Amino acid sequence: MRDDLRGIWCIIAKDMRTYYLKPPAISWGIVFPIAWVLAFYLRNPVDFKGLIPGLLAMTALFSTTAAEAVVINFELRLGSLERLLLAPISIKAILLGKILGGAIFGLLMSSLVAVICIFLLNFDLHWISFLSILLPALLAFSTMGSLLCLMVKEVFEAQALLNLPRFVMVFISGVVYPVEAMPKALQFLAHLFPLTYAVKGFQGVSGVSQGINVALHAAVLMAFFLIFFLPAANLLSKKFE
Repeated sequence: MRDDLRGIWCIIAKDMRTYYLKPPAISWGIVFPIAWVLAFYLRNPVDFKGLIPGLLAMTALFSTTAAEAVVINFELRLGSLERLLLAPISIKAILLGKILGGAIFGLLMSSLVAVICIFLLNFDLHWISFLSILLPALLAFSTMGSLLCLMVKEVFEAQALLNLPRFVMVFISGVVYPVEAMPKALQFLAHLFPLTYAVKGFQGVSGVSQGINVALHAAVLMAFFLIFFLPAANLLSKKFE
């Protein structure tokens, strides 16, 4: 256990230094969600505060998956991940280290956007409630990215595969258009994606929407984390066979 924890910490520190704390990852994690939401706001100006929960959820999604393809697929191709097995660390611990690296980067970026919204837009946010949704969302998004990347071999394949669910979720998960106003089929589809529960959770903790069970949405996001983690660990094990 101690070796696994030490290995997880080393993986996180290395990934943050090598991949995440770089201009491309930072711009993809923050600039793209802000530009996307701002484009919808300028096209149809409404109360911008109503769009902030979607902005926070998008920032969490895109920042956690900003470098997943490089962190996993590139290192598998180089053999860097295989060399980690020489250390006393389990495969699940290696995967968890990769997931937590993305989640911590997402925590930094999402918190930065939240602080900007609080001070510049006078956005009301309770930090403990905010983190109760943000942390499960980050784990779910990062694990989803890891699972998708492990389903293919090449970096460009992983990037293309990641973009498909990310952009589908942006359109149908309530980021800029309420899920409740969509056709029934799209509402059903929206509830199959973790971003929907993250958006609703942020709406609940910020008071944008009333009557939202924040604890339930946090639990659903943790369920997504487990659902994604188990097959991802199995796929990673097969990569090392």
